[in-house]
Amino acid sequence: MSDTVDASPKKARPEFKNIGYGQILTSYKLPWSGKVSILHRVSGALLFLSLPIILYLFDKSISSELSFITFSQIVGHPLAKLFILALIWAFLHHFCAGIRFLMLDTHRGIEKDQIQKSAITVLAVSLSLTIILAAKLFNLF
Repeated sequence: MSDTVDASPKKARPEFKNIGYGQILTSYKLPWSGKVSILHRVSGALLFLSLPIILYLFDKSISSELSFITFSQIVGHPLAKLFILALIWAFLHHFCAGIRFLMLDTHRGIEKDQIQKSAITVLAVSLSLTIILAAKLFNLF
């Protein structure tokens, strides 16, 4: 009996590496549904992390008339308005994307083209409502 050794070289296994934020932002093309999902998480985190600040300011605004006047002056500052605008966007995007995800959970609109259209719709609706409320916040109408 002869001992035969397989002389063919082994195929190199593909090497998988974790991709970093830089690769995601620059070279990886994320579909619209993925972008909406990431923004849903970002908006939820923003709302959650800003909740103590919002509750503190709400408590101070209703404690007395003087604190309400102070609160009104703080909210009138342009940086505070930008913070409020970020919270408005976070709420609107989280709300619209949440409705989209509830529809997907009930197996409505789960075809690939419908998923992409609903993601684009979420972005369009949340951004347009944010622009409208920003115009109202900055006294444009």
